[in-house]
Amino acid sequence: MELTFDTHGMDVLTAQKALERFIASAPPHCQTIRVIHGYRQGEAIKQMVTDVRQLRSRRILRRNRTLNPGETILVLQP
Repeated sequence: MELTFDTHGMDVLTAQKALERFIASAPPHCQTIRVIHGYRQGEAIKQMVTDVRQLRSRRILRRNRTLNPGETILVLQP
């Protein structure tokens, strides 16, 4: 199962807190979360999503970049 989280319209701190809550509330059978962060209006949210020091969750196994530079896939452990 894959969920999607869209950060458009959020600042970095709001996106970080909302995404951390979203990950924590994801059902155990959820394997991935597609984070749509965009790329044309700056790289701050993208950097927050991909940086292990900023976005911390024990459920995140890895972060996968896709061919779309405006999204990142978070692979979760159950």
